[in-house]
Amino acid sequence: MTNLPTDSEVQSFLSERSNWGRWGDDDQLGAINLVTPQKRLEAVELVQSGRSISLSRFWPKQPGPLNPRPAEHFTTWFDREEGGGAVDYYGIMYHGYSTTHVDALCHVWDSDGGWQGRSPSELVSPQGAKFGDITNWKSGIVTRGVLFDVPKFRGEPYVTIDRPVTGPELAEISEAQNIQVGAGDALIVYSGRELWQTDHPEKYLGAAPSPGLDASCSMFIRDLDISLLGWDMMDYRSPEGGLPWPVHSILYKFGVCLLDNSLLQPLAETCAEEKRYEFLLMVLPLPVEGGTGSPVNPVAMF
Repeated sequence: MTNLPTDSEVQSFLSERSNWGRWGDDDQLGAINLVTPQKRLEAVELVQSGRSISLSRFWPKQPGPLNPRPAEHFTTWFDREEGGGAVDYYGIMYHGYSTTHVDALCHVWDSDGGWQGRSPSELVSPQGAKFGDITNWKSGIVTRGVLFDVPKFRGEPYVTIDRPVTGPELAEISEAQNIQVGAGDALIVYSGRELWQTDHPEKYLGAAPSPGLDASCSMFIRDLDISLLGWDMMDYRSPEGGLPWPVHSILYKFGVCLLDNSLLQPLAETCAEEKRYEFLLMVLPLPVEGGTGSPVNPVAMF
């Protein structure tokens, strides 16, 4: 990890290259503005075989060290003449490291504020978000997705704590895979979470130290005007601490949608079989008024 920017240099970059006001001071779409109708049409043209792959984990109902707030689900049924039916209840605290979800623009902030420089009191209330909530993306995020397979590039099973993914490495992967990512695209970064978790069952992602993407990745993402980041390991947490949101900062500084806890091993395997790393990506959030995000079942289609 030589020649990487310091935390202060990354913080300066975040402020200097902020997208606040880029689409107007009251904009609540963020970098999803870059997903134009033309971008969607170009993404649809990538569908050739019709093969589709889910990027979602199962509803995390089983409690355990890695799932301290399990999702709730119970079913009741009823009789009606010669038939009947069943209904469900779902309950979940989806932010964290167990549920596949998207973060709305109001989800996090730092000392400078959240999206558009809004203070926390301007963003959220006990009744829900007041600005930048998930309903702003209710029409869905449909764009070109590009997978960067970090373990394949390294020739190793997964990303480790002592060697997080960096911005310069993302550029190297782009060159090695011979594929470019650009304005409005969704960047999906596979780090090998399942295999890492199998070898480290006692560890909880997100608790320092934790493997993932280094803060320098935010510079790569902003320079290329990426609209969405999907990832399985998420922010690298160093033993020394550092920025409060090493890469999550792209949510409130650049307006980049975050697709957290993606299940990416099946996608990586499919890309290898299809011999291509670009596809149509569809992410459809639930339109919950005031929601700070939403559980999702993203689908990649080839």
